Amino acid sequence: MARNQNSQAAVIRFGPALAALFACFVIAGAAVGYVWQKGQIYQLGRQIREKELRLNQLSDENDQLSRQLADLRSPVMLDQRARQLNLGLAPAQPTQMVWLPEPSVVPENNNATHQFAQRPTDVMTP
Repeated sequence: MARNQNSQAAVIRFGPALAALFACFVIAGAAVGYVWQKGQIYQLGRQIREKELRLNQLSDENDQLSRQLADLRSPVMLDQRARQLNLGLAPAQPTQMVWLPEPSVVPENNNATHQFAQRPTDVMTP
């Protein structure tokens, strides 16, 4: 019977040690997870800053290209470029122009009845 008491005492002695070991693993896992999460937050913050800088660069480049396009489309610049290339372009003569009358705008009547398509009479409806 002494043997059963010894084995029972050994189980009782290892129980708190196993519980303490499990608690240490849980705390260590939480600490590692916390450090990993902070690293991910730092990395994502850095990526956001890089993307914002790239967005600002692209926005500035877009503004510059918009200004350049407006300059190239200006009548003065087009005339100057046509003269440089000797295209032989000149302003249109009044006889070369066709003037179209402005279409009149009919005021919309809110009380007007709407006209809908009519069903063919040869089709039977249930």
